[in-house]
Amino acid sequence: MRPYKKRMTRDELISKLKDIEWDDFEVKEAATELPKNIWETVSAFSNASGGWIVLGVKQVGKKFEITGIQNGEKIESDFFNVVNGKQKLNHQISVSAKKYNIDGKLVIVFHVPSSPAKPIYVNSLQNTYLRSGSGDRRASEIEINAMFRDQAFGTKSEQTIEGTSIDLLNPHSLMTYRNRIANVNPDFPYNELPNEDFCEKTGITRNGALTYGGLLMLGKRDAVQLYVTNFWIDMLEIPGITPGEAEPRYTFRMPEQENIWEYYNVLIQRLRLHVDAPFTAGPDGFAPDDNSELYALREGLVNMLAHADYFSPMHSTVRVFTNRIEFQNAGRFMFDLSDLKKQMHSMPRNPVLIKLFRFAKLSENAGYGIDKMLTWEKLTHNAVEFSSDVVCSTVTYFRKKNVKDLNDVLEKFIENKKSSQETNADVFVYQDGLEQNDGNKVTKNHPENHPENHPENHPESLTKRQKDLLHYLKLYPQSSINDIVTNIESATIGGVKHNIKKLKQKGLITRIGPDKGGYWQVNKP
Repeated sequence: MRPYKKRMTRDELISKLKDIEWDDFEVKEAATELPKNIWETVSAFSNASGGWIVLGVKQVGKKFEITGIQNGEKIESDFFNVVNGKQKLNHQISVSAKKYNIDGKLVIVFHVPSSPAKPIYVNSLQNTYLRSGSGDRRASEIEINAMFRDQAFGTKSEQTIEGTSIDLLNPHSLMTYRNRIANVNPDFPYNELPNEDFCEKTGITRNGALTYGGLLMLGKRDAVQLYVTNFWIDMLEIPGITPGEAEPRYTFRMPEQENIWEYYNVLIQRLRLHVDAPFTAGPDGFAPDDNSELYALREGLVNMLAHADYFSPMHSTVRVFTNRIEFQNAGRFMFDLSDLKKQMHSMPRNPVLIKLFRFAKLSENAGYGIDKMLTWEKLTHNAVEFSSDVVCSTVTYFRKKNVKDLNDVLEKFIENKKSSQETNADVFVYQDGLEQNDGNKVTKNHPENHPENHPENHPESLTKRQKDLLHYLKLYPQSSINDIVTNIESATIGGVKHNIKKLKQKGLITRIGPDKGGYWQVNKP
């Protein structure tokens, strides 16, 4: 997408005519009357980023011929009568026009802006058009519905759901979310409030009813699926540059989680495996002011989770290829990508979600956190690319090296954490399987009591299967036996039960709560 001004100079026009039609530039002959298909182009430009319609020019192959207009006043009048009325188009459009004399021939250029009231259609909704390359095409039903949803941009997450209450929140999610805020944002004014008041003050509820943002962030899975039927976030690790060349098709696929908060916690730990991320004492394993690769990825992850269109049939996906990491999101970027590095962008699709991430110090104060994402380029000397269409947007982090063997990455991950623990053994407390530095209330683990210092509990004393299981339970503490068998290669129910028993005996894991609804606490990183 490009920035548009309402006037084009003669030189700029001639320069554009030397090239084939752009996606923002359409020429039509229009010798004596308006072309019949001009309204399709008006619709397409209005539903995209705007564009220029040039009348009095004929395209022959890849070249342009100035043919001129014979009745300029009538053509201009006829055009404005339509765009200023509602007989043919469903909304008025603020078009500007300019006339040029090129080699003694009249050329009229209309600038059609992007409409804030999408979709713009011709006579009927079925005649909604979008730009595809240098041509116009009918929009699909999915694309039309996405445009209608964008009319409620920035408001849906704040709407309340009648008949709901905090009883539909996942207690574990709410607890860990509040613990996160207490650890990293101890001065947050609502930390000491009971849950009901905390939820009301933070926008999770309003007048006792859940907001859509609150439900999505912290709700129980069944409740989220009831009110947001397409809710699902996916992650795939693909051993190749394209899905087609990968064999197997993927080496890891994330199990479904309860809500956005649970997805975030699993995703950020999984992404750690794919970047240089020295382990430090912090709630996510890195300090709040960290400038690591993981920090840059975290901004992309939070951007995806907070700005997704959760009412789209499309779901958001993280895909890790050997040469790049992609965050593909349901919902388009609501700003001009050409201005990406020039200005701040503060138009959140889901204000409640971005606010909840901000309370937990997981989001920048300024909208999309684009500048933090772009630190990836300084750290890796590889690009971050942004793209968007009507129904989705994609942020791509290109990687400085191919990562083909996940086992090598896992070993590096374990060594990094082990090295960090040797130098920081007195500043860790263990909560929900993640290291926590509890603000001013640092809990010290005495060496003689720490399971790491028992020889039988050293990583070297564990089998590879037990190491895999321990790592999996850390990432997915709410997993059932069946989940573990499904996602760990060659695992069996009997083998998993046997290794869980061994890990319990070593004091490395503890079951918290019942078989259904409980979770595994990993007592060792």
